[in-house]
Amino acid sequence: MRIEKAMSATWLQWGVVILAAGASRRMGSPKLLLAWRGTTVIGHLLAQWQELGAAQIAVVMRAHDEKLAAELDRLDFPPSNRIINPQPERGMFSSVLCGAGWNGWQHSLSHWAIVLGDQPHLQAGMLRALLECSAQNPTVICQPAWAGRLGHPVILPRTAFIQLENSGVTTLKEFLTLSGQSRLACLVADPGGLADMDTPEDYQRIKMSHLGE
Repeated sequence: MRIEKAMSATWLQWGVVILAAGASRRMGSPKLLLAWRGTTVIGHLLAQWQELGAAQIAVVMRAHDEKLAAELDRLDFPPSNRIINPQPERGMFSSVLCGAGWNGWQHSLSHWAIVLGDQPHLQAGMLRALLECSAQNPTVICQPAWAGRLGHPVILPRTAFIQLENSGVTTLKEFLTLSGQSRLACLVADPGGLADMDTPEDYQRIKMSHLGE
């Protein structure tokens, strides 16, 4: 696996899969609805990826999640780009599979970003560097790397995204390891992709550390 600094590149036509079907049990309240920079976590994520130039964004959510649906309505996020995960209890990868198997994607897309719903703290500069790295290396899977560790989001070219649905694996990490697809670790300055926001303490710590950005 190579480690490279991202270089300036022409943007690709890429879609975004925001994973928002988690139960937030350890947080005690829905993560996507927590306050973040004058809006909610989901509001920030949608605005951030729109500003980054995503051609299409889809949100994978639980069935009958009325609170999240109401927030998406408030944000004018179209119901046509909401993907229902009928079995979210099977874990995060079940939402990834729902995204990969969805037939609503624009045919022009060449790449997809798999985005965790609890990482609003990722810096836009880091995400741009990752996307540029993917544009420079359009045939491989790209992940941000910091201090030798791989994080999120993951950028998949079309070949890998199509392979996901019928891969037969049980986790995204397993897919990335066993799929046979080439991977590239993109060296970034922001370690945020390694941070978890699972508990109220995590949320307060991460929120306070990013107030000045």
